[in-house]
Parts: sequence; C-alpha cells; structure tokens
Amino acid sequence: MQGVIAKVLVVVAATILNHPSIFPRENSIVAEQDEELMLRMREYAERLEKERAKLEAELSQANEGNQWEEAYSWYFWGTLSCMVFCVIEMCRTEMAELDVRAVEDDEALPTAAMVLDKDILSYFCNKCTYSSSRDTGRVREFVEGFADDLLESLRSISDRETDMEVGDFVGIGSMFESWQVHKPPTCDLVVPLSPPDPLDFQVSLWCEASSDAPPNRQGCGTVRVSAVGDHEGGCLCGSTNLGEDMLCLLHGKADKVRGKGHNLDKLLCSKTTSHLAKDCVMKWFQVSLTKAWGRINHKYDFEVTFYSLDAAGALKIRFPSGKSIMVNIIPAVQLVDTDAYLVSHFPSDYGGPPDPFWPLSLAVYERNLLKHFAKLLPSHSCHLNCLQVVIFLHRKQTTLTGANALTDYHWKTVLLHILLLNKPSEWTASKTEMRLQDMLSFMHRSLQEKQLIHVLIGNRKVPRELRLPEIFRKAEPVNLFRDLVLRGHIYTATVRHLQEMLRNAAVLLQEYTPLSSGRELDYYMVDW
Repeated sequence: MQGVIAKVLVVVAATILNHPSIFPRENSIVAEQDEELMLRMREYAERLEKERAKLEAELSQANEGNQWEEAYSWYFWGTLSCMVFCVIEMCRTEMAELDVRAVEDDEALPTAAMVLDKDILSYFCNKCTYSSSRDTGRVREFVEGFADDLLESLRSISDRETDMEVGDFVGIGSMFESWQVHKPPTCDLVVPLSPPDPLDFQVSLWCEASSDAPPNRQGCGTVRVSAVGDHEGGCLCGSTNLGEDMLCLLHGKADKVRGKGHNLDKLLCSKTTSHLAKDCVMKWFQVSLTKAWGRINHKYDFEVTFYSLDAAGALKIRFPSGKSIMVNIIPAVQLVDTDAYLVSHFPSDYGGPPDPFWPLSLAVYERNLLKHFAKLLPSHSCHLNCLQVVIFLHRKQTTLTGANALTDYHWKTVLLHILLLNKPSEWTASKTEMRLQDMLSFMHRSLQEKQLIHVLIGNRKVPRELRLPEIFRKAEPVNLFRDLVLRGHIYTATVRHLQEMLRNAAVLLQEYTPLSSGRELDYYMVDW
C-alpha cells in the first residue's frame, strides 16, 4: 500500500510543482509581478506536505495485510488528489484574471506608456461636444423628413399583393446616440419589413433550444416565410381543404386563392427553401429605393446616389454647395413584441454571415442603455468624449495602416462594458484621460484573448429597466471577435493597427488641435 501512496503523492507533488499557474517558469509575468501570491501558494504547498506526512504516519500503523483498508486508502488518496487538482484549477482561474491585469512585457501593446497633453485633450473634447450638440439635431431632423418622404414613395409603387410591406424607420447608431464625430455626418436607419397577407414571418434564433444553427453563427437568426395556418395559432383554412362550397369567415375565397398562388421565390426566399434570403431582399430594396427616388427627386435641389453597391440602402445626399450626408437605410425583420431586429447587414460590415442567416441587432437597447447611464452620470460626463476620441484615433490610424477588424461598434461595446463596471462618479470630466486608458487597455486585453463579449447578450449586469428580452439575457455570451481566431492575417493587421494607434495618439490629437497647429478642428465640423 505504501507503494501506491507514494505513486499518488508523486503525482500530486509533480502537479503542484510543475503547474504553470502556481509556479510559473522564469519568463512568466506572474512570477515577476506577484511575489505575494507566489509566497501564499508555496505556503499552501508546505501545508499539504505536512498533512501528507501526518496521514502517512497514521496509515503506517494499520494492518498492511488488510485488503479492505488498502482499497479504502486507495480511494482516499484518489479523492485527495482530485481535491488538489480542483484547488489548483481554482487558483489558475484567479491568477489568470490577475495575469490579464498585469503589466505587459516589452512586446505588448504600449497602453500604459501613452501620454496625452491635458490641454490638447481638453480642447479636443470640448470641440467635439460643441459641434455635436449644435449640429446633429439639424442633421437628424433633415434626414428623418427625407426618409419619411422616400419610404412613403416606395410604398406607393409597391404591389401590396406580392411585395414586402415597409414599416416606419428607427434611428440607431452614433447620430442618434449623440457621439457622431465623422465628416460627412452619417445616419443609420433600420426599416422593418413584413410579408404581404396572408403570409407570415417565423424567426428562429441561434439561442433557442430547437435551433440547429452552427457554432459560428452565434448572434444570428433565420426567417422562414410561411402561409397562415402553417404554424401553431394560425387559421386552419391555410392547411385544411374546406371544399368548393365552404369559405373561411376570416379569409375570403380571394384571399385563399391569392395565398396559394404566392411564389416563395418571388418573395425573396433562398432557392428550394422557404427562408428569407438577405441577398435577394437587399437587391429588391435597392431597386425599390431607386424607383421611389425617381418619383420624388423633382421636389429637392440635391442629388442622391448609392455610395456602396454591397449595401441595400447606402445613400449619399450631395448638396449644391458640395457638402454631403450619408444615410444607411437597413432592411430588417423585427422580433415580435421587442425592439430587436434581424438586419440584412451592419453599417460597418457589409459582408456578414451567408444566407439564410441574419445578424441580430440590439441597437435600440444599446441606445436606451446610454440614455440610462446619462441619468446616473455626473453633469458634463466624459463617457461620450472618450468614445469620440478613440474612434477619431481609430479612423485616422486606419487611413495610415489600412484595413483591420476593428469597427466603431467594437469601441462602443468597450465603453458600455466599462460603464457597467465603474461607478458613475468615475466619469467626471477631470478623469477623461484615466477612462481613455481604461478603454484602450480593455481593447488591448480583448485582442490578446481574441474575445470581446457582446455587452447585452448573456450579461446579468444589464439593468432590468432596459427590458431586454429574457431570451437574450439568459443566452450564452457571444464573442464579437470569434472570427479573429480563424483569420490570422486579419488578427495580425488589427494588433499592428492598435499598436500604431497608441504610439501615434498624441501626435494625431495635436495635429488636429488649433492650440498647436493654428487651424480650426475642421475634421469635426458638420457643415452641410
């Protein structure tokens, strides 16, 4: 039995002494940065050794020939080994969190070394806030009026028996969240679509128990076009033969014939399926917008063109003065009784998942979350200024180093995460530089781990006042950086982009600040 005990102890000791999270190698960050934790772990190992010696002494006094006791001892030591492994794993998890926050080595992103001149940063933030509050209201008012007129024209030329029905738009994104900084100004509008009677949309989400969506389609859903009566709760006339002489009191004979005569291919579905296809929807929507503008363009003294053929409603409004406004009109399917949408694409990502998968947008809830924070934060809070600064730096650096995986939405996600973690008092104007460092460090860690979690899905910290649907609150978290795991060249370019952005931050801000250059901060002026 002593041989068995010795073998078990050798395994346990080897595990303790060689586990990388407890006693790291000489090049480990933890060994260099957290001596106090190392000391505690060594003391814990010494206590285990004393307990082992005590137990071995007691067992040596027992009858070595008793088979039952030998078996009992085997199970005892096996259980103890499992407990040790569990303790090690728990310590590993805690130390991993500490490791994320540790000071990085020489090859890491230089977040801690970034120093910004407070006067330049203050002027930069004040200029952003001033131009945004002064001009975005006028831009929003103009775009809303234009979009109403355009969509009404679209409805007037649509065939109500075969075409999709177009609902009222919903404003999302930076222009409607008061952090718009780009020139020309850009407005994002979601437009819900619905099928003609008597058809219906059935949405299936990746997080539903019955979903068969693959793991790489997290955050997506599919839309099935079905006739009335094809799903539970529908009218039976769509699935029952009523005979020649009987009619449904709810749907007349003409409705029944019209419902059977619908061709799902004409209703923009994928071939050989009844699932709504994003590509078909976007082509139809683009053609419809073109016809709609042709009916009303005589009323306006500006021109409208598509600035991207990969997006359904990516419109550029150009005025005689040469100024312009970008408007992204995004076709979508609204989830019943919610403010959640399955959208054809995101404004910053025209690629997206392939058909029949539609990406989920919770932009309305994100907008409401920012409004929720605005009520709690101190007056003249710096949270939107921080977002404007990092997006400015990101955009300027992109013009220098080229395409990368980061988008404005990723930076907004980082801000919302930090807002949920920090106390409202931490967002005063005097702490702008500190909160900027927090955002940059958070993005740095996220890139290191190739993991940036969606701020609303599966996050129990989201306030109940937001009324986020429970299916999203209880879902497993969704990683927005999931694709970076398989796209090594994009990941490398993104890391390099962030490195250069941090190194150039001070110069980029100084270049666009009149305190140093003697010229106006023209980049931010929304003059149309």
